[in-house]
This record gives sequence, structure tokens and C-alpha cells, in this order.
Amino acid sequence: MKPKFLIVFLKEIKETLRDRRALGLLVLFTVMYPGMLGFMLNQQIVRATKAEREGMELAVIGAQQAPTLMAQFKQRNVTIVPAQPMDEEAIGALLRERKVVALLRLDPKFVEDYAAMRPAKLELWFDSAADNGMRQREIEDVLQTYSSSISSARLLAHGVSPAILAPVRVQRYDTGSTAARSAGVIGAILGFLFFPAFVCGLSAAVDSTAGERERRSLEVLMAQPAHPASLVCGKWLAAGILAAAGITLELALAHAILSWLPLEEIGMSWRVTSLDLAWVCLATLPLSLFAAALHVALAMNAKSFKEAQSVLSLVVLVPMIPGLAVSMLELKTATWMYMVPMLSNQTLLRELAKGQDLGPLPFVLTFASSMLPALVAVALASWRMQSERYVLSV
Repeated sequence: MKPKFLIVFLKEIKETLRDRRALGLLVLFTVMYPGMLGFMLNQQIVRATKAEREGMELAVIGAQQAPTLMAQFKQRNVTIVPAQPMDEEAIGALLRERKVVALLRLDPKFVEDYAAMRPAKLELWFDSAADNGMRQREIEDVLQTYSSSISSARLLAHGVSPAILAPVRVQRYDTGSTAARSAGVIGAILGFLFFPAFVCGLSAAVDSTAGERERRSLEVLMAQPAHPASLVCGKWLAAGILAAAGITLELALAHAILSWLPLEEIGMSWRVTSLDLAWVCLATLPLSLFAAALHVALAMNAKSFKEAQSVLSLVVLVPMIPGLAVSMLELKTATWMYMVPMLSNQTLLRELAKGQDLGPLPFVLTFASSMLPALVAVALASWRMQSERYVLSV
């Protein structure tokens, strides 16, 4: 004979699978966020490699006055587009067409000032509203290099070493790995990967408690020879399995996208292996069960189906507060973070993304931090189910 809680569990699963709204939420939150994450990172990669892949065009007025400068631009894959003298209005119209990255105008007296060792005037025109920030910085870098080389040559011509202008030389060594840097950038958005744990099972939890009570089908169920704890456990596990399925699929999809993207193009990497992800999914299972238990316990105390939905729609945002607070305060990773539900999962995945060797303790704490309050919530819900006032909505 099957255990009574298992019979209730199978009954709730079958009813949930018939609910298109619950399945729609499951699919939406499973696919939406990893897709958005992949799209944003891919767009960043495209923008970072666009200049190298396609080159850039720079309009120049008076290009013949500085052939050496033009040669340096060509070495940096910058195509020089000669332009005729034009006023400010015409320059603005040219830049708004977005055909060139910027316009460089050399003063008519550029050669004369250069020969007299006076500052030769250059004007760099650009449109800050255009998405050309990285390309513009490359052009300014060429101009800075050109200016520095002229200064060094003039000092040598006068018998002065250019090293006088740089009394201190700073050498920078970055010991941070690409994995650690990427975790710092991606870590801020990794936390949202665990949000579906509080959404995917929400509809099933509310419908199987407040919904059944409102439809008066709960009275028939409680008339059966089953302990209230068995009824609650069946409903809890049904909602928890849906949440666990949703978050597992989402983590797997996000892992596949991050592993596929060429993050090295933007100085990042994704070092989480499939085995690491499997352990994360196992440690995240109690988070889904905790979310389902919390939904069931709160929905049972609501007076109506609509009230339960309204309350839980606000409650699902509460677990995100610790993660946002830690991110805003820029707190360092500490052991206590593995004892806070959802924050523990975010911290665990972020540290794994850095390539850290965590050991078993963080996984155990992450598992227990959600499992213990889940059991407490189930116990409270079972106690509430024994009350006739609850069943009769009094």
C-alpha cells in the first residue's frame, strides 16, 4: 500500500500538470533569465570585438599635413576618410549619420606650428550619444602615443633624455584570474538564477491550499483516513518538486550558455564544471522545498485565494534582500553567508565561479540553511491543518 502522503503528492502533481498557468510560469522563469543573461553578455562581446572585426572609419580634414599620424592610425586598423573643410553644423550632421566614428580636424597652421615647435592644434569631434566609446578611446590613444613620440624626439634632439619626464615608472601586475574577475561581474546577476525557486511552485502551493479550501474540495480530502501531516507533506512535495525542476533546468541552461559564450573576448571566463553544477543543484534542492513550505504555510493562513496570491507575491521578494544588501555593501565572503537561505546559494555559486576550492562545509551549510526552516514551516502547516476553523474558513 502506498503511503498516504505519496497518494496526495501524485494527485497534486497530476492536477498541476493539467494547469497551463503553472506550467507556463515554470517554462517562463526557466528560460527567460538565462536567455536574457546570455543575450546581454553576447551583446557586450559583440561590442568589444566589433572594432577589431570590422575596423573603424575616421574622417580627417587636412590629413595630408600629418602623414606619420595617418600611418599610425592605419596600423591600428583605422580607415582614414579624407574630408573637405566644413563648419560645425556640417560636422554634426556627418557624425549623426554614424558612418564614421569621429572627425579629426587639423588646424590650417598645423605644419607651421609643428615646425616652429609650437603646440599644433588638433580638433577631435565625436557624438557622445553614439555607441562608440571604446572606438573613440582607441583613437585618443593613438593621438596620445603620437604626441608622446614627438615630445621624446624633440627632447633627444636637444640632448635631453625623455626619461626626465618620467621620474617614476609604475609597473602593474594583476594577480586576479579571469575567473575571479568574471565572478565579480557576473556574481551580481547570478543571484537571480535562484529566484525561480520561489516562483515555479507558487501557483501549485496556493491552488492546493487556499484554492481547494475555497472550492470546498479540501473538506472531502480531509474526510479521508489520512493524518493532516500526510496531506501537507503531499502538497508540499508537489510544489517543491516543481520549483526544484524549474531551478535545476534554469541553472543547467545558464551553465550551457556561459560555457558556450567566448567570454575571453571581454576578459572573463566561466570555470564552473558540470560536476560543480551538479553539487550546486543538490545543495539548492532544500531551497525549493523551503520556498514550497513557506508558500503552503502562508497560503493556509490566508482567508481567500486572492489574499494568498497577494501576500505571496510580496513574500517572494524577501529572500532577495540579503543578497542585494551584501552586493551593495560590498561585504567580503564570510561563513555566516552560508547560513542564510538563498544568500547561501548565491555565495556558493559565486565562489565556485571564482575557481575557489570550497570543501564540503559550504555545501553542508547551504543545504541545512534551507532544509531546517522548511521542516519548521511544514510542521506549522500540519498543525494549522488540524484546526476546524481553517477548514471552514472561520
